[in-house]
Amino acid sequence: MEKLNLFDMILSAGPMVKFVMFLLLVFSIISWTIVIMKYRLYRKAQAESVNFLESFWQCKNLAEANKSAKENTISPEAAIFTSGYAELQKLAKSRSSIRTGEETLDMQLATMDNLKRTLRKAESNEVTRLGRSLAFLATTGSATPFIGLFGTVWGIMTSFQDIGQRGSASLAVVAPGISEALVATAAGLAVAIPAVIFYNHFSNRLADLENEMQSFSTDFLNLVERDLLSRVS
Repeated sequence: MEKLNLFDMILSAGPMVKFVMFLLLVFSIISWTIVIMKYRLYRKAQAESVNFLESFWQCKNLAEANKSAKENTISPEAAIFTSGYAELQKLAKSRSSIRTGEETLDMQLATMDNLKRTLRKAESNEVTRLGRSLAFLATTGSATPFIGLFGTVWGIMTSFQDIGQRGSASLAVVAPGISEALVATAAGLAVAIPAVIFYNHFSNRLADLENEMQSFSTDFLNLVERDLLSRVS
């Protein structure tokens, strides 16, 4: 019996197994596209965050920091600062009619509450942006083994039907069909394993970025609060 290679097995498989293999190929292409895009996004976000934070702590005022934030559009910390700075500008305009001496501590603390809500919302938006499409990797990792298994079961059912029609259960008759069917399970695992690995990797990276965002938000709030309290005192 002539030995079949993997490509020949796929070509000689039944229509349903071929459809399963095509579906797994689509999952694989989309998954690897997401992996490449996320790798580039996280690497660029990390690099821009380093640049922004260095500039932020060297700036003399928030206006200079805002210019740096606009130059690092991928950085999540820069996006959080931009939202917070815009909120401070709005609050400053709303208090423009009040003389500095009339501003009380309660009014300043109310300003801080508004700023905290703005920063929390900005953090949530950035986590959503950076984590977008990761759910597809999780779905791929959990679903494709079963899709491949379905193709295998279907292929084995077809093989047994062929055995019944031929009236022979010899290894030479059974082996080719079973081998073709098992390819679907192997393909499902080949798609799922990288998806699971990279999903866990990017989830950990996202958790690290979220912690860094929270740390920056805390530092930013402390900086603004110290400035506001110094004005009141």
